[in-house]
Amino acid sequence: MANNGKDKSILAQARHIELARELIELGARLQLLEAETSLSRERLLKLYKEIKRVSPPKGMLPFSTDWFLSWQPNIHSSLFAEIYRFLVANAEVRGVTAIVKAYRLYLEHLSISQLEPVLSITRAWTLVRFLDKRILDTAECKRCGGRFVVHALDLHKEYVCGLCNVPSRAGKGRKAGSARVVPAAGILAA
Repeated sequence: MANNGKDKSILAQARHIELARELIELGARLQLLEAETSLSRERLLKLYKEIKRVSPPKGMLPFSTDWFLSWQPNIHSSLFAEIYRFLVANAEVRGVTAIVKAYRLYLEHLSISQLEPVLSITRAWTLVRFLDKRILDTAECKRCGGRFVVHALDLHKEYVCGLCNVPSRAGKGRKAGSARVVPAAGILAA
């Protein structure tokens, strides 16, 4: 007769390896992999090198909320946040599985719209953590009705989003081609 405890740990380990593989293919940083799987750092490093054929990037994870609030990242973050919330509310997925599915839908939407992604899987994961801890929240734009990422403690009674009130310098930087507006106001609407 098989030892059920050992079988479960092998199956759990296989699920964690598959999750790590999927996250690595989406561009996840090593710290994200360590936080979401039970695999050792050494095993994750080997897996990362096997899949990407390079060592993982070094450095800290993004930790500031400010990036999510600047014009173009805010539009992309808001799109992802609403896709994520829709999946959690309607598709019976949670945690990192919901993040991965929402991120894939975000990438698909951008591909159809012929836009370059601004949000990485690591930033998407960080955004969900900020939203869950109520450091960031979403507020409804009083003009278009879309929901956009904002600081949770700011007052948002008269909030106007970056799509309705485009900053004068928007799209004038080096990446102007990717600064086109995400045609997704309908997705951002509540």
